[in-house]
Amino acid sequence: MQVQDTIAKHQQDNRPPVAIGHVRLVVTDVPKATEFFLKLGLRHITQSDEFAVLELRGGTHLVIRKTSESISSGTNAPFDLMVDDILAARQTFTDWGLTASEITIGRVHESFVLTGPDGYLITITSSHTGGRIV
Repeated sequence: MQVQDTIAKHQQDNRPPVAIGHVRLVVTDVPKATEFFLKLGLRHITQSDEFAVLELRGGTHLVIRKTSESISSGTNAPFDLMVDDILAARQTFTDWGLTASEITIGRVHESFVLTGPDGYLITITSSHTGGRIV
């Protein structure tokens, strides 16, 4: 298939023709980190003690890898997560006993910060898709 054909096909179904395939996170405890992200709603693809792959909306994979190096608590995660209902998400996460900041209002998003595995700070943002299929 030609590149132009691929682009035309994706334009017909209103999705962008490209996506981010993988984002990576190194952690000290893969099973614990996997459990955390599954609870947030990511889909399980595969897992071992050293490695896990979880799927987000749109098909992007979060690749979790074990490291023997310590991770400083308060390190920003190398990605953020986007939800449709920021108020409901924060309430749900705090009801589960997770540590979440107050919601802040930015120029594009409302957001809060969730403390994740190894003390990573994970920014949770409101959706900016405007109802578009992504």
